[in-house]
Amino acid sequence: MILTKSQPMQRSIWKYTQLVFLALLFACQPSDQPSNVDVNASYSPNEDLGVLFHDVQMAQIFSDSKTFVDSDPLRPAAEIVAEYMEKKDQPGFSLGEFVSANFRKPMAKGADYVPDTTKSFTEILTEKWDYLTRSPDEKSYSSLIPLPYKYVVPGGRFGEIYYWDSYFTMLGLQVSGREDLMENMLDNFAYLIDSIGFIPNGNRTYFLSRSQPPFFAAMVNLLADSKGDSSVVKYLPALEKEYAFWMDGRETLNQGNPAYRRVVMVDNGLIMNRYFDDRPEPRPESYREDVELAEGLSENQKVELYTNLRAACESGWDFSTRWFAIAGDFKTIVTTEILPVDLNSLMYNLESTISRLKAFGGDDDGAQQFDQLASDRKSLILQYFWSDEKNYFVDYHWPSAAQRNFITPAGMYPLYFGLADESQAQKVEGAVRRNLLKPGGITTTNIISGQQWDAPNGWAPLQWMTIYGFRRYGNDLLADQISERWLTLNSRVFDKTGKMMEKYNVLDLSLDAGGGEYPTQDGFGWSNGVVLRLLHDERIDNNR
Repeated sequence: MILTKSQPMQRSIWKYTQLVFLALLFACQPSDQPSNVDVNASYSPNEDLGVLFHDVQMAQIFSDSKTFVDSDPLRPAAEIVAEYMEKKDQPGFSLGEFVSANFRKPMAKGADYVPDTTKSFTEILTEKWDYLTRSPDEKSYSSLIPLPYKYVVPGGRFGEIYYWDSYFTMLGLQVSGREDLMENMLDNFAYLIDSIGFIPNGNRTYFLSRSQPPFFAAMVNLLADSKGDSSVVKYLPALEKEYAFWMDGRETLNQGNPAYRRVVMVDNGLIMNRYFDDRPEPRPESYREDVELAEGLSENQKVELYTNLRAACESGWDFSTRWFAIAGDFKTIVTTEILPVDLNSLMYNLESTISRLKAFGGDDDGAQQFDQLASDRKSLILQYFWSDEKNYFVDYHWPSAAQRNFITPAGMYPLYFGLADESQAQKVEGAVRRNLLKPGGITTTNIISGQQWDAPNGWAPLQWMTIYGFRRYGNDLLADQISERWLTLNSRVFDKTGKMMEKYNVLDLSLDAGGGEYPTQDGFGWSNGVVLRLLHDERIDNNR
């Protein structure tokens, strides 16, 4: 059962929340923030355009639904809508021409980038940071939420920063000597947390109902590796606010009401986390796709479907049979019924990081409190996610009190964060070799479904978590095999196309990756970051 409200009430509450958000953005502007930054990101396409928004998206004026929500209105939305309502039924009216006359399509910055083939692979990727970096945002009447400091976007169709992508991008920035840009990005995230209480999926108004995997603590620790805890203790208030967001409602849970938003009470009375979204309606950036998927469902079923689709987007794995009740049947998506092993490992890291920074700042009581929370979380992870049958960490379906059957790289997160014991780490190797290791690296699942977070696709963040999960337990042999296969695949595709891709086909190295709601993108922030870090660490190892 998911948390729902009546649709009219939900829309009213959501519009109020947006107004509060805008007020907070003005009120919470830090004193050291550049004075030329105006944070009035007031345009919400689906809210402000109403029937026009619906008609444009359903008419497929653009091949990609995201194009319209990222387009800037050339005058106030109310004026555009009024003219549309007046003219739309007149003879000869063209919706496409009307949109072209009233909206400015997003421009792909850096799309004309051509690599200098006289330079090395590493030099080209390092140089590309400049093409993916965006300056502090000025005021604009658009869906973009302005940020006060520089940031790195993924590339391709994505002109905004994305939350969990940024950790893997920062891996490359760190070895490129760009700690300044890492700190800029952390400052932007702290700014968002301070302003609205969490880090949204991306800095767009249509993302304000969900977050993404909580890697902020991991980013803080990455910067601490370079500059020490004294340089990152300033992020402690933001870390605590993010923790409050993910744990919101925990005090209301009981046996009769075991789930609320992102928290779920398991049968021993302790709390774990799930992915969620606060708006049970079609995603603006994939509006037509969601509406068409929901055809034939009752209103209650649509609410369930939309919430679970959006929750899968919060997971970053949009979409995968990992979230389906029936493999291959998109309409059986049940994301909110699943306690993800990767999310709860990230929450353990968040609790541990808060504990360490509180101790660094002299708050021993607070440090002990969060150390206990982390210890409790570790016990839950080992109890609920470890499968003796599969010798692997798997997700947990809380309504049925049963483990899920899927072996995915999400099960490597407990190794990455040091939660597994030595025996478990050794057993995990066999499961990975049997199920996930492919010619090009690690596959996302062993199911070919047409979804982009399934086979045959491999993704940079999952390679990283797997490689360094094994390295943490001394299994350098398998880590080296995965790293070498992934680097070879990335280099081969780059030599062929001159591009770094969002995802790769790791099963058949002669084919491109596929699946998803849009064409494979190039750029690409997290792919560049992981490859640069792997190449850097490979050189360090070879020089020992």
